[in-house]
Amino acid sequence: MKLWLIGAGVIAVLAVIGVFVMGNTKASAQGQTPPQLTQADWLAMQKKYLDENAKKPEWKSTKSGLQYRTLKAVNAAPKPAPGSEVTVQYEGKLIDGQVFDSSYARNEPISFPLDGVIMGWQEGVPMMRISETWEFLIPANLAYGDRATGPIPPGSALIFKIELLNAKPLAK
Repeated sequence: MKLWLIGAGVIAVLAVIGVFVMGNTKASAQGQTPPQLTQADWLAMQKKYLDENAKKPEWKSTKSGLQYRTLKAVNAAPKPAPGSEVTVQYEGKLIDGQVFDSSYARNEPISFPLDGVIMGWQEGVPMMRISETWEFLIPANLAYGDRATGPIPPGSALIFKIELLNAKPLAK
């Protein structure tokens, strides 16, 4: 009888843990809208976040809607030319704080051509100087749009912290 009660207690604890985990507001690993939100609610949440962030004095916006702020500035360092191969450290997350990718976590900078990444990076990274660190808030239309990608739900605004380590060729 005691063994059955202990087993039932363990099952009850596991059930509570399962409810807590399943009730999490973050998006799933399959790139789906969080289960308690409709896609329309998710998109409204993205728009509200972008609108509120644009009002913050330390943030600037481009004509396309890309938002950015400088975390670490460098004077007189070169900038990458559009389409350059860049080497960066970065962290990407959703507006709810869920990190979906991080070269910092892997402790490994990454190099790639700028013309092979999302439009928000193609627009934003050439504005940076080598050795600067910026944060970008990229609206969905400059990221992955209405398609899910890995853990990123469709219609997601993305936040990237980017540290520009090197670029080849440099802007003239």
